[in-house]
Amino acid sequence: MSKFISNIVENVTFVLEFLGIALALILVAIIAEKIIQKVNGEKNTKILTTRKMAMIGMFSAIAGVFMALIEFPIGIAPDFYKVDPSELPVLICGFAFGPVAGVLTELIKIIIKLMFRPTSTAFVGEFANFCVGCSMVLPATIIYHIKKKKSFAIAGCVVGTIVMTIFGTLFNAVYLLPAFSALYHTPMENLIAAGTAIHASVDDVFTFVAYCVAPLNLIKGAGVSVLTFLVYKPLSPILKASYDNVSVKKVA
Repeated sequence: MSKFISNIVENVTFVLEFLGIALALILVAIIAEKIIQKVNGEKNTKILTTRKMAMIGMFSAIAGVFMALIEFPIGIAPDFYKVDPSELPVLICGFAFGPVAGVLTELIKIIIKLMFRPTSTAFVGEFANFCVGCSMVLPATIIYHIKKKKSFAIAGCVVGTIVMTIFGTLFNAVYLLPAFSALYHTPMENLIAAGTAIHASVDDVFTFVAYCVAPLNLIKGAGVSVLTFLVYKPLSPILKASYDNVSVKKVA
């Protein structure tokens, strides 16, 4: 915990920027959810209830542990790019409880991960994980909650994967790679060379992200989508039944 606090103090400006972007994404999710409720005729429905907050906490804890303990390279990008399954519980929570729940789970996941394993990248890696994760979870959950049907769930996952692939690719080219180059005092040419060692066609930043980052995000998005479909369907009745039971008790 002391290491976690000292990391925040040492990088307070970046942490505040991180939180500012997180608040902006939460606001976008709130607006989207309010619009969806209005379109679906769900008047006076609370976006966050005690039940939802408890479930957000549970799924955030699972996602945070996944992010902290399970990560691996997949061979199509340099080893400093790793994949973790933490978007799976985030997307399940977003599908079950809405876009706001998805974004909050993504944010709390980062905090929990930092408590397990302090940042080694001055919060740059965690910031990237949050932004890229939200770029998939937010559109996917918005589309699904417009109409809770299998076709909309599929469309949401497809759109979310495409948005994450495009955003993640551009984000790496414009921000992340230069940030890591400055952070580790490593010339950009050395990072590009790591990509060239895997793909001979890589010779600059844009070919690096095209051949290494874009396929990585595409594979991650597709994998998370497939796993979500496999896991969410059996979980959905349990989540709904549990939620209904809580509602009945409150009425009683």
